[in-house]
Amino acid sequence: MKISGAEILIESLKKEGVDTVFGMPGGVVLQIFDVLYNEKDLKFILTRHEQGAAHAADGYARAKGRPGVALVTSGPGATNTVTAIANAHMDSIPLIVITGQVASRMIGNDAFQEADIVGITRPCTKYNFLVKSVDELAMTIKEAFYIASTGRPGPVLLDIPKDISGARADFEYPEKVSLRSYNPTYYGNKWQIKQAAQAIMKAKRPVIYAGGGVILSNASDELKELAEINKIPVTLTLMGLGGFPGTHPLFLGMLGMHGTYAANMSIHDSDLVIAIGSRFDDRVTGKVSEFAPKAKFIHIDIDPTNIRKNIHVDIPIVGDVKNVLMELNKEIRMIEENKNQLIKEREPWYSQVKEWEKEHPLTYKKSNKIIKPQYVIEKIYEQSGGDAIVASDVGQHQMWVAQYFKFDRPRTSITSGGLGTMGFGLPAAIGAQFACPDKLVFNVAGDGSFQMNLQELATIAINKLPIKIAIINNGCLGMVRQWQELFFSQHYSGSILNTIPDFVKLAEAYGIKGLRAKSPSEVEAVIKEAISTDGPVLMDFIVDPGENVFPMVPAGGGNAEMIFGEPAKVEKGKAIAKKEKKNSVLPA
Repeated sequence: MKISGAEILIESLKKEGVDTVFGMPGGVVLQIFDVLYNEKDLKFILTRHEQGAAHAADGYARAKGRPGVALVTSGPGATNTVTAIANAHMDSIPLIVITGQVASRMIGNDAFQEADIVGITRPCTKYNFLVKSVDELAMTIKEAFYIASTGRPGPVLLDIPKDISGARADFEYPEKVSLRSYNPTYYGNKWQIKQAAQAIMKAKRPVIYAGGGVILSNASDELKELAEINKIPVTLTLMGLGGFPGTHPLFLGMLGMHGTYAANMSIHDSDLVIAIGSRFDDRVTGKVSEFAPKAKFIHIDIDPTNIRKNIHVDIPIVGDVKNVLMELNKEIRMIEENKNQLIKEREPWYSQVKEWEKEHPLTYKKSNKIIKPQYVIEKIYEQSGGDAIVASDVGQHQMWVAQYFKFDRPRTSITSGGLGTMGFGLPAAIGAQFACPDKLVFNVAGDGSFQMNLQELATIAINKLPIKIAIINNGCLGMVRQWQELFFSQHYSGSILNTIPDFVKLAEAYGIKGLRAKSPSEVEAVIKEAISTDGPVLMDFIVDPGENVFPMVPAGGGNAEMIFGEPAKVEKGKAIAKKEKKNSVLPA
């Protein structure tokens, strides 16, 4: 029996194991939504904005480990997803965005709610499709999921004209897919792996620098084995947090612009950097010419275009991180006869790393009068026992989460790394909660970023999602203000928000419990009450408006040039310390 394109789409999604779709309806996708009306095996989540839908699908993918799906209409519905698509593209997240399109005969005629979404998203998708025949629809969906989830993952857009949704065809979902021009390399070159093993066994000051590829490849166990059998310190990127236990004695913390002193100095003085599933992002390297100047580099990544893109690499290995690490660990075990002697020779290195950890640990000035944002993160970690998924927005609070919440497990840190998208955290938390309904999910947001997608409070309330929202409310766009203070003569241009709206009243307007803490003594009780409440809770923490994120590497500086306090100015990338900080001009 022939079925409609809309029915083919829904049946194909179920064949791919999709259980949840986020989105909003519109004119050209009504046939698809009509099929969804009686669908019992696939849950549709109505969000309040298409950007929120695509971010929720992104958060679902990060927490679940398989593609998230968003379904929206044409024109503005489709273009509203572009930021979320670009966000997923930068962070290598498997995302399927299905957009409706005007009827095929009207494409190119400036029809009502027409947009060339295929052309618009070509630079920020892994691939995209405009479906031209209902007979091709099932195979196109199969290819879309295959491309999104294999190799280096990424977003794929599927644009379906209205007439394709209504046309009818026989349905048989393909068992497999083969694309002649797309064949990711999953197994590393054995000679290169052997070279890497020998380099590791010779190194006196090795450091592992791992990124989001470890999580995407489900290679956390293999990374831990590599570190432990060779006693090598590990530092992670923002996207890699959770890929190696944050409480492990070999963990140095995050590296880069707001990384720890121990992590940055270990990289700076290393003689061998083992880069795993990372891309040498500028926020990690700082001034490239001063990044690990004494080291040789091993670089393991599934995407060959990442190799030698930013940094010269001595031993490149293209392949899936999990597969490569399994082979590398085997190879290292075969040459274990000198391991004890080697570890003994590395004792001065281990001592130096520990000294750096003691010299400049993560710290802040505590107060009994005003809430420090770092204290809020510490208490969230403490009260959750570290057993929570934390979806953060972008800004100062994001860095404090990265510094003070010790992620021990992969897929528990949900954050926008490459694109740095404000407004990501709340809808991403929704996706993560649907992906992991039994997990405690926090959204840690700034008062600025939270307002960019706060309409999704309705999605949380209607679906009774027990998400705990912690707003770090400093009355400004914190990271912008920090840069203006440090590098732009305290010219706070466009960065002061003041305390509007009243977030507790806003939460209550949506039927969500609202709590507020204005003093340090109230913080712990508010968090405890939120966690013990069955439904969603919004917590408004009124924090020190002048608090900055430290350590910090100034833009253009090397990672060894770190600021630990308030500088008066920056000259040629170097901080010049001042004797006393000026009074803050920010609102109390």
